[in-house]
Amino acid sequence: MLTDGEIIELFFARSESAVSELENKYGALARSAAFNILGSREDAEECVNDAYLGVWNSIPPERPKYLRAYVVKITRNLALKAYWRSSAVKRGGACPAVEELSESLPSPATVEAELDARELSRALESFLDTLSAENRVIFVRRHYFGDSCKAIARLTGLTEKNVSVRLSRTRAKLKQYLTESGVTEWN
Repeated sequence: MLTDGEIIELFFARSESAVSELENKYGALARSAAFNILGSREDAEECVNDAYLGVWNSIPPERPKYLRAYVVKITRNLALKAYWRSSAVKRGGACPAVEELSESLPSPATVEAELDARELSRALESFLDTLSAENRVIFVRRHYFGDSCKAIARLTGLTEKNVSVRLSRTRAKLKQYLTESGVTEWN
């Protein structure tokens, strides 16, 4: 299996094998991230294919430091866009990980009016630094990768209930952290 640097060089050389190497190395992870948001294998597969096109179109000029994170970020963003489009049409079947986190974050209109997205990102990163390694993994697996509490429990060796309680407490701490740090006010 090629290193991330070798795969990136294939993209810079515009080699068609770059996408197949990317698929071999990170395809399962990208599909899992998309499926956890969309809940449909077909939609997830389409999202991953679109993500590969996004990677192809952005490298070059981009040279991501962490290819894995780069691929997952593009996939996640596309999956979330697809989810919101679908949700706007049918107004139901909400993705639990997205819905849970939305209760701890300000509404998008509030963010646009009061806060630059980079500031919120920095605040989230700072908040994650305050968590124990285990709670950070649980939070990120749930709200970034969209893993179920059951899957996180298997990964961490905790009970599903323990994972659920930790997530609930972490979201409450996030809300308090954002309020106390002056990042946002709650109505």
